[in-house]
Amino acid sequence: MVPTAQQHDLVIIGGGPGGYAAALYGAAAGLDVAMVENRRIGGTCLNRGCIPAKELLQTAEVARTVRESGRFGVAGGDVTLDFTTSTDRMWSIVDQLVKGLGGLLKSRKVTVLDGTGTLGADRTVTVTGPDGAVTELAAANVILASGSVPRTIPGFEVSDRILTSDEVFQLQAVPSRVIVIGGGAIGIEFASTFCDLGAQVTVLEALPQILTGVDTDVSKLVHRSLEKRGITIHTGVRVAGQDTGLDSVTVRLESGESIVGDAVIVSVGRRPLSESLGLDGTGVPVDERGFVTVDAWCRTGVEGVFAIGDLIDTPGLAHVAYAEAILVIKQILGEAAVPVEYSRVPWCVYSSPEVAFVGLTEEAARAAGHDVVVSKHRWMGNARSMILGETDGMVKVVAEKQADGTGGRILGVHMAGPWVTEQLGQGYLAVNWEATVDEVAHFIQPHPSLSENFGETVLSLTGRGLHG
Repeated sequence: MVPTAQQHDLVIIGGGPGGYAAALYGAAAGLDVAMVENRRIGGTCLNRGCIPAKELLQTAEVARTVRESGRFGVAGGDVTLDFTTSTDRMWSIVDQLVKGLGGLLKSRKVTVLDGTGTLGADRTVTVTGPDGAVTELAAANVILASGSVPRTIPGFEVSDRILTSDEVFQLQAVPSRVIVIGGGAIGIEFASTFCDLGAQVTVLEALPQILTGVDTDVSKLVHRSLEKRGITIHTGVRVAGQDTGLDSVTVRLESGESIVGDAVIVSVGRRPLSESLGLDGTGVPVDERGFVTVDAWCRTGVEGVFAIGDLIDTPGLAHVAYAEAILVIKQILGEAAVPVEYSRVPWCVYSSPEVAFVGLTEEAARAAGHDVVVSKHRWMGNARSMILGETDGMVKVVAEKQADGTGGRILGVHMAGPWVTEQLGQGYLAVNWEATVDEVAHFIQPHPSLSENFGETVLSLTGRGLHG
């Protein structure tokens, strides 16, 4: 213990969703909290991920709506995009949220330090500021929440034409031809965005399907929908390298084929940012992939030291980091704490069509030994969906099969279609409360609404559906 160190109840290294959630929740409970961040508070999600990405997706949706407005009798047609205005709006939203978060932390008396934090013995943290100045902190508890950075591919070093999700938001104009390497959630969101903004888009995915982990029926439906919009998707392909010219970039595939574009977006996942924490010799375990190893309660094995968020090998989602932060703070406070049920967290992809799901896919449920019954309802029969002009997609519910062939406990809810990311709440509660089909079918859905489709899908599993 350094005698001159600032003393706190809790020190947090990292100011992203996990870090600031722990700070706010802990401070609200009366803890003296210090938080260290070497960039801007809000982390990747707020500054280089979720928030700016969704603003661009919203711009893309507006462009698509205007382009297709003629079918509603409203003059539309060609769209002129002022990309600078869009990105200015994007950064305005980000700045407003960062400012609001800073104000909230200040109001709860959280000490925020600008610098890089490293862990030492006896829960001491050394903070090295941008100017080289060093501050020592000490606390009864430390939370490691340094987050993650984009993974890269050998031979695809970042340049003016080779981008990761960090650099995409620095674009000054929409490239004419965009090649997206990676068909996961981030890659598909970028593909959807740039297609609607007017780019010619190609997606390259090494695995047999896009959106790995998503229910196969939903993945296939989204694949078809994206191709109908003009996006070229290649699955089961691997990149061999790239050649960047003055005016274009060529991606070479292992098959010998080549694809030419104006920009390449590398979206092959993220890796934990653990190397900056100075963990060697601290006793905090780090696996071969760089993840800090924790138990179900996010404990590292070193007394009073926890790790949360993208730094640990759990779903890399902001809302999961929030849940982990609350889990840790409750333990620090001596309150009853329940580990996060990672197999039942909500997942969302904000492409067009949107994707949202929770619980077991049909394949996973069968592999786990469940005898299941499945119901699927398309949007084309839903009145609100028809009014919106967005009928691509489905709602799929997976439930345990009862002796009479009807559905029992709901195991998984899988959606693709209009605003499904805003509709998943019912399915999330059903899966996590282990509700049965009969229990959920009893609830009344408003009419006309998009949420009716979930209600209809569940009702049909009772053996007595209305419209299908």
